Amino acid sequence: MLRYKLRHRLTIGLLALVFVGIVCPQAALNRELRYHEYLQIWAEAERPAFEISLPANWLVPEGEAMEWTVDVPEAGLYNLTLVYQPTEGRGSSMEMELTIDGERPFSEAGYLAFHRIFGNSGPVLVDSLGNQIRSAQVEYPASRRQPLVDSRGYTQDPFLFYLPKGPSTIRLEARQESIFIEELIIGQLEQPKSYAEAAAAWPQAQPKNVLIKVQGEDALYRSHSTLFAISDMGDPTVEPYHPAQIRLNSIGGWRFSQPGQWISWELEVPESGLYTIAFKAKQNIRRGIASNRRVLIDGVVPFAELDAVEFPYSTRYQMHRLGGAEPYLIYLEKGRHEFALEVVLGQQAALIQAVEDSLYELNRIYRQIIMVLSPDPDPLRDYQLPERIPQVLEDMAGQAVVLHSLADEMEGTTGQRGGHMLTVRNLALQLESMAEKPETIQLRLDEYRDNLSALGTWLLQTVEQPLQIDYILIASPEEELPRAEPTLGQTVRHELAKLQASFTHDYSALGDLGTGSAAERTIRVWIGTGRDQAQALKTIIEDSFTPQTGIRVDLELVDMNILLQATLAGHGPDVALGVDPSQPMNFGLRGAVLNLAEFPDYSAIAQQFYPASLEPFTFREQVYALPEQLPFFMLFYRQDILDELGLTVPQTWDEVLQIIPELQKLNMNFGLPWTEIKRNVGGRVGETPAGVGSLSASQGVLSFLMFLNQRGMELFGEDAAQTNLHTQEAYEAFQFWTDLYELYDLPLEYNAENRFRLGEMPLLIASYTLYNTLTVFAPELRGEWGFAPLPGIRQEDGTINRTVPASGTASVILTGAQDREAAWEFVKWWTKAETQTRYALDLEALMGAAARYPAANPETLRSLPWPLEDYRKLEEQLAWVRGVPEVPGGYMVGRHLDNAFRRVVEKQAPVRETLLDYNRVMNEEILAKRLELGLEGKEESSP
Repeated sequence: MLRYKLRHRLTIGLLALVFVGIVCPQAALNRELRYHEYLQIWAEAERPAFEISLPANWLVPEGEAMEWTVDVPEAGLYNLTLVYQPTEGRGSSMEMELTIDGERPFSEAGYLAFHRIFGNSGPVLVDSLGNQIRSAQVEYPASRRQPLVDSRGYTQDPFLFYLPKGPSTIRLEARQESIFIEELIIGQLEQPKSYAEAAAAWPQAQPKNVLIKVQGEDALYRSHSTLFAISDMGDPTVEPYHPAQIRLNSIGGWRFSQPGQWISWELEVPESGLYTIAFKAKQNIRRGIASNRRVLIDGVVPFAELDAVEFPYSTRYQMHRLGGAEPYLIYLEKGRHEFALEVVLGQQAALIQAVEDSLYELNRIYRQIIMVLSPDPDPLRDYQLPERIPQVLEDMAGQAVVLHSLADEMEGTTGQRGGHMLTVRNLALQLESMAEKPETIQLRLDEYRDNLSALGTWLLQTVEQPLQIDYILIASPEEELPRAEPTLGQTVRHELAKLQASFTHDYSALGDLGTGSAAERTIRVWIGTGRDQAQALKTIIEDSFTPQTGIRVDLELVDMNILLQATLAGHGPDVALGVDPSQPMNFGLRGAVLNLAEFPDYSAIAQQFYPASLEPFTFREQVYALPEQLPFFMLFYRQDILDELGLTVPQTWDEVLQIIPELQKLNMNFGLPWTEIKRNVGGRVGETPAGVGSLSASQGVLSFLMFLNQRGMELFGEDAAQTNLHTQEAYEAFQFWTDLYELYDLPLEYNAENRFRLGEMPLLIASYTLYNTLTVFAPELRGEWGFAPLPGIRQEDGTINRTVPASGTASVILTGAQDREAAWEFVKWWTKAETQTRYALDLEALMGAAARYPAANPETLRSLPWPLEDYRKLEEQLAWVRGVPEVPGGYMVGRHLDNAFRRVVEKQAPVRETLLDYNRVMNEEILAKRLELGLEGKEESSP
């Protein structure tokens, strides 16, 4: 039976503070002050009981700030509450930074989140296959009153800020999205009373025969557009139910898991009195831990026990009545009420904070160890670690104590041993063993590194608090609640129905919403992404493209590797989306896709893209595709490590060459993209293997092209009849590329995410999509890393050439299209900013920030929820992006540039001769391919 209990905030909070203060002294020295440390400094300060209202009624645009000067009559700790309205923007939560008298009081004050209000745009729709389709989420702007709180949920209570007596300047800067501020309130927030105290003041009227059911999917509002109704076909007790067709019968799940998210429902109470409240819900994702929710009624927590209600792990839906065996009787007035559930961390909050601090400290210990051992130590050597790094060994032993204590506390909280806590226990045991036997550390370094990664994953999973809700019940005390778990008979009938449906139901089919008819124009479109992406596009087509144009679209979710076979067999689509960057040129030169430049309005359409994004699909005056995505390289850096080493982010390659030895002295390194051998292995018939069909698939070759372009030289000469690899600029670029690995010993193989997280690579170059991964993957590094435009070559006028090659997926029209004009209308609609922006935001709403779309349309990129500072860096680098050329025979260029690189680096072959030898082979293949395709022009003699 679920037990509800008060959280022991003080005990756990002090426990975390003791852990951090005792065994993380270096972390405290090198990191910005965090809230629990700040609060410890001002632990003796008073909390004066008065309120100051600072009106504003001012729109704060993104990147700008609002300031108040307030005369505080008495020094002390105060809560700050913001009354605000979301304004039209990109759909993401607003993020603000607070400073007091010009200084940020603690790091969390730089990431204050203020959520929007979303709701359904209309009723549920039903497609031609009988599946329910959720309506789009739209924003409902309204004034909100929100205390300044921890956006990650590590601190349960609202922040307290110390204000000295006299005048103080409070400044709020809009870091992400604009916000309309109505008022800032300084004062003390009232803490909820205990249940006993609250119940003593309520009237004791108890209504009879009342049972109100509110379906979870009928939620009124939510904080994020990702919190929409979902389908659960695995349980016959859900309402509504169907064994095969999609029914939107619940809400939440893994999407409803991040601290600060909330969902609200509205209900009508027939008469005033005391009621019990229950939730039919399940948490079947995180075994060994409970999910926590704050329960609010009309915006207020009724009593302290509802500030963090636990929903333990269960494989099936359970009926969770507030109060458990002795249910809480909650007084509700007659009329409408709004119920809300907010994700909180409950008793786990301080423990998770302590684990994150420990993980940061353990990463620092790892860096201290590899400074002596190197990442690949000699297993037979005695490194004399007790004499060389005695403090590090003491820190390891201290961290073992921390992790054991945290595991004990967590197991005491959940009442379960093992399972979820094994990761923490195993690392604690390893730390104990390595501290006691330091001579074994070099033998176990890989295991230690793996355990650190596992602890990071554990941290992500523990912070997540998933909960799926079928319905909510408001009942008079005597009412018996319905059974939540299915009976044996229900389970058997459900499984038999599922078995039957597996023979008759096509689960991959995408139904129509009935907006078209057989008499209208129809095109066939293939998409090769996941079902969620395909369904998002299908929804946009049905409510936008088809009503606007009268053209019906048969959208099919397929494996795009069969595009070649289908085209040869005459069964291909009219339009293919998301094709590999090498395919438009390969198909176009053989007459398999249309030349889009022949459409009369092509020039106007091309203006919406950066010229670089069209380069891979252009040959002479022919254009075979329109771009969809355009990922490009950025320089990622660990600011905390650079500060520790006294280094700055390099602006030129000369500065990089000066930094590399400084890093390598400490057994750290610089990361540069490389070509993985296994990517060159061919696949199935019709598949263009990465690294064979496309220059852009060879990451190492892209690095060479970057060095070449920054020297002002293109890869191909006039009409792409031959390469420019015989030039002096090509020789210098190739030598610089190979020297980085041969002389400066950059690694060829590495995991960018893990090396960056552990600090082994405090500087690395990678696609800017790594930003999305790190934001989710490494929460303990928040505020400790960033990205910047690439290093370049300084020009005579003082500017820095930061050119970087890039290419991405594209859309093509096959020559077999029956209605070419209709296909062109669709491609134009699909690639325009409005459609791409909506699709990108829908994807992020479905799958979170890690799925942020690397749009080729600059207007779409500008519309995505990037923090302003980071977007400006992307925009600066985007101005230097050049397209990766795809030409007849170009596949041989990427292949042989890789071969030349490995011959020089691995076999120490001479640079110039090797490059020229392979250049002849490349030019011969280009000439042969041009002759095969009957292209005009004469190849000049190879050097």
